[in-house]
Amino acid sequence: MRIIQPRIYLASQSPRRRELLKQIGVNFEMLLLRSDPRRNIAVDETSHADESPEKYVQRVSQAKAEAGYAALRLRNLPSFPVLAADTTISLDGHIFGKPDTAEQAAAMLRQLSGREHQVLSAVAIVMGEHVEVSVSTSTVRFATLSEERIRRYLHTREYTDKAGGYAIQGQAGAFIEHLSGSYSGVMGLPLFETVQLLQRFDYPTP
Repeated sequence: MRIIQPRIYLASQSPRRRELLKQIGVNFEMLLLRSDPRRNIAVDETSHADESPEKYVQRVSQAKAEAGYAALRLRNLPSFPVLAADTTISLDGHIFGKPDTAEQAAAMLRQLSGREHQVLSAVAIVMGEHVEVSVSTSTVRFATLSEERIRRYLHTREYTDKAGGYAIQGQAGAFIEHLSGSYSGVMGLPLFETVQLLQRFDYPTP
């Protein structure tokens, strides 16, 4: 008799989140969300008026996990917990999303230059009616960045699909003078909080 190993579904295309789950030995399958209006599983990632950064990442990560679980049911896949995450940058309470252009990324980096900002990463797990969400908040201080340094960074195109226009595990790691909080959270999936939530679904964790 074949024993089915415990596993989860990851509702994210982020290679960083895949790497982090592998790092802690979590058995997962990718669950890609196909945006289909007939299925009503699209996730609104637009920040709402007067929505705090923490409420924003909580809402979006939970919506992604719930949409993933809905997709799972529609495709008649075996039922396992669905994990999703969302990361945003907050400077003076303002949410920094993902830049669409190099110009937007440059503007974000200029604002972050020489200052502290917060990186909020929310992780959500859904299985049926059981929903768990947790948020990790880290404080990051950037060095003062010259225009030349910003220009060179933009040539790497690392800013694409990155909240705040940078990735700590890339060349922008050299911009960071100080980090207080979770390195994995700044990468996009806070491992401590992830393990805590998995335990609530009786998933074996390190």
